[in-house]
Amino acid sequence: MTMAGRHLIISTLALWMIFMGGILAAQAQEQYKRISRDAVSDIVDGKIDAAIESASAYLDEHPDDLESMFVLAAAFAQKNDLDQAYDYVRRSVDAGLPLARYLAGPRDLLEPLHRSEAFQQAIKEAGVQLLHGPLLGAVTDRSARFWVRTAREVSFQVVVSESERMEAPIKSQTVHTQESNDFTAVAEVEGLRPGARYFYEIHIDDQKEPEQWSFRTFPQDGSSGRFEIGFGGGAGYTPQYERMWNTIRSHNPLAFLLLGDNVYIDNPTRPAVQQYCYYRRQSRPEYRLCTAETAVFSIWDDHDFVDNDNWGGPEIGEPAWKIPVWRLYRNNWNNPSYGGGEKQPGCWFNFSIGDVDFIMLDGRYYRTDPKTERPSMLGSVQKEWLFHTLKSCRGVFKVIASPVPWAFGAKPGSLDPWQGYREEREEIFSFIEANKIGGVILISADRHRSDAWKIERENGYDFYEFESSKISNIHTHGVMPDALFGYNKKCSFGHLTFDTAKADPEVVYKIFSIDDELIHQMTIYKSQLAYSEKGAK
Repeated sequence: MTMAGRHLIISTLALWMIFMGGILAAQAQEQYKRISRDAVSDIVDGKIDAAIESASAYLDEHPDDLESMFVLAAAFAQKNDLDQAYDYVRRSVDAGLPLARYLAGPRDLLEPLHRSEAFQQAIKEAGVQLLHGPLLGAVTDRSARFWVRTAREVSFQVVVSESERMEAPIKSQTVHTQESNDFTAVAEVEGLRPGARYFYEIHIDDQKEPEQWSFRTFPQDGSSGRFEIGFGGGAGYTPQYERMWNTIRSHNPLAFLLLGDNVYIDNPTRPAVQQYCYYRRQSRPEYRLCTAETAVFSIWDDHDFVDNDNWGGPEIGEPAWKIPVWRLYRNNWNNPSYGGGEKQPGCWFNFSIGDVDFIMLDGRYYRTDPKTERPSMLGSVQKEWLFHTLKSCRGVFKVIASPVPWAFGAKPGSLDPWQGYREEREEIFSFIEANKIGGVILISADRHRSDAWKIERENGYDFYEFESSKISNIHTHGVMPDALFGYNKKCSFGHLTFDTAKADPEVVYKIFSIDDELIHQMTIYKSQLAYSEKGAK
């Protein structure tokens, strides 16, 4: 071979290596949410050295990566190398990781570190009590609930007032965080006025926390008016995109609906990994401030409940991991209810804001294999509840939230969204039409973009679906040609403005980017979603 030939081969090989290195680097960045999660999974499985090797390698390339430092602290704690473990604690806290992360845990992984003299001294000096929260949820026109996680079992009370100086306070009952509930508790304040702004404080063991927050109660139940909410999914943990919570908060929505893939876990049999994924998000200051003042309502999807495109099956307690995953989920949210409770676990529920009804669906717990005969996404009990709820709704609009898209063109060729459950989708749509239920709006998540869809119907009005699921993910899905419009350039969220006081009530759907750019908007009127005597308009 000539010298020129050798140079050509070497140059080509070098270019190939640069190209492949770029691909691998992009893939690693794209799946950042998985890197430390998988290392924690290794620790749980006893593969301590593998976790140390992977976390150290990533930290060498990214010296400021806080999650790698956390993983190394946990790994060395498991090896009882407490000096090394505490060195990573100190290093990460100095770089900005809240010390509360190490108190929260997962506690079984960090237990040796918790016993160390250096760590105990640091905790004593910090005096940390409130680890996560407050998380505002289950708001109504006259009440609100507040969720917290604390460092140990403590008493917890919320005090609210319409005055920033906390005059004429209204107090919740005193509750206690419990180790059996992962040191969490929910306190409820009742006797509030509809449509009012309240300020609130938290007392732990009768000592007031220094922060003060505010929130708004919902409009009077059944009343017409104007309000705004946000929604979305696809909130993979990505440090540079956690600022999205600031963007959402800047719109001051009355509520935010998280529609699944809220934290990305993919580990139904490893509780410590599930906890880790919740804790890293709950410790972010942007998320904490947003959710302390915005009522959050959540459902799960595959990555929060099981793993990619998978299902739980028709049985309540089989596989054996289902109920524990549900209980752990319940410990980390603040919903009005969770399916049918202990007797019929799940995450479905409904609530209202003014004269708009919201129906939140669980698309995973009782889902069956889409390749079997007559597969079901909802299960018989939830479907019966859905039909009963739809017939009972009196709102001008009825918003049905699904974790996966309703439109068949949203994920072509896949059986994971509703196109894998065509008969059940038709059963739902036909029920709406047979009972002449007007004002139905569909929302969904799962696809890493923001879309609008029109689902044409022969026997009723056409359904409109709004889909958004790229709150903080890096990974992106392509825009589909059959959508009314779509957007995937940056992280984004869905924004809905309801105005039911107008002569023809309307809902305005907007897409905002992480940089608060208005990308698209469209308006749907109640008259488009109504029946005449002869059928749909």
